[in-house]
Amino acid sequence: MTPVDRRIIALALPALGSLAVEPVYILVDTAIVGRLGTEQLAGLAIAATVLSFVFAGANFLTYGTTERVARRLGAGDPAAAANVGVQAMWLSLMFGLPAAPVLFFGARWLTGLFGASNQVIDHAQTYLSISAIGVPFFLVTLAAQGVLRGASNYMTPLWVLLGANLANLLIELVFVFVFDLGVAGSAWSTVIAQVGAALAFLWILRPRLRAALIRLPDRAGIAPLMSAGRHLLLRVGSMLAVFAGSTAVAARIDEPTLAAHQVVMSLFIFLALTLDALAVPAQTIVAEELGKQDVATAANVARRAARLSLVTGIVLCITIAALAPVLPHIFSDDAAVISRATTGTWWLAVILVPGAVAFAHDGILIGAGDYRFLGRAAFGYLIVVLPIGVLTLLFPQLGIAGIWGGLLVWMLVRAVVNDRRTLHILAA
Repeated sequence: MTPVDRRIIALALPALGSLAVEPVYILVDTAIVGRLGTEQLAGLAIAATVLSFVFAGANFLTYGTTERVARRLGAGDPAAAANVGVQAMWLSLMFGLPAAPVLFFGARWLTGLFGASNQVIDHAQTYLSISAIGVPFFLVTLAAQGVLRGASNYMTPLWVLLGANLANLLIELVFVFVFDLGVAGSAWSTVIAQVGAALAFLWILRPRLRAALIRLPDRAGIAPLMSAGRHLLLRVGSMLAVFAGSTAVAARIDEPTLAAHQVVMSLFIFLALTLDALAVPAQTIVAEELGKQDVATAANVARRAARLSLVTGIVLCITIAALAPVLPHIFSDDAAVISRATTGTWWLAVILVPGAVAFAHDGILIGAGDYRFLGRAAFGYLIVVLPIGVLTLLFPQLGIAGIWGGLLVWMLVRAVVNDRRTLHILAA
């Protein structure tokens, strides 16, 4: 094992914890709401998809901030790094505060776009309208994590997010099963946990941001994050169009397929972010080395991170394939849902191998600041997979296999193209 491997793994271990903890909000909600009924679980699937557009669309607050903070620290300028952190916090509020009322008042219309039954939409509206309250707080946590990751501090986000998710679990169990609040109880517990996490991050960041020379919103400081955000938003929007499209296709097949798709998608999000544990340290280290003008070391980091990620993906593939008949029982008692979710989980296991490659190179390219390519390429991947979604709509008997088979093609294309781009940009 090389020194580069050791550094990547040293950062990846706490990153693994914090990244894996993030989607536990939805995993916990899925497991608990699944016990309330298939309609409730299907409603959560729709609401979670809408929220994923907001949260993933705002992930430039983490990625863009990480890259810019790491470059400035690599160049030996902590004051400039603190300036980036302050502007990232302001930007999180600029996006989060307007988004909350839009989601609250537009919950019925947004959830109705997926074509599910009125009963399912009722549950989706309830979850989404309450969850809207937590959106500004969650965006603050995204920016805060970017500041800490840029400084190679992965342990602090791990502990904050772990505490927030533990609180979410305990509060949700009480709200849903003791107070009998149903889907609303699930949403309220998540909001409370998000508020607590945001306040904790703000308190922790106070000493780090004191070095900032610019404390108020600054157009020159925000503009680079907005520029990165524009390209990353195209990337995320294209990716989420794939996910939302797959959910819409599942909703038009039948409710058990939609509920099963939510189960598999929850597992996918959990495992994808787990794989990102190797991509995120690569992002930080690549940005640091490029800040030092050391392209050769950055290229070596990229190679080692991609290799470690591929090995991890293969191990996860074998593990998930073996557990596929068991995992769906955690989320539902409905035999139709379990059957479909088992099939989807086998497809998911295969996706993890090219996914490991794609995720690693995503992190490397973000660390290199190659945002324009990432946005345009993601849109191209969407165009490639679109005919498969149409085919599944025309032939609904393909069911969940058609949906997740299309996602496998999408991931394979991402892995190949991203790998070629990394070789090109770090050889320049």
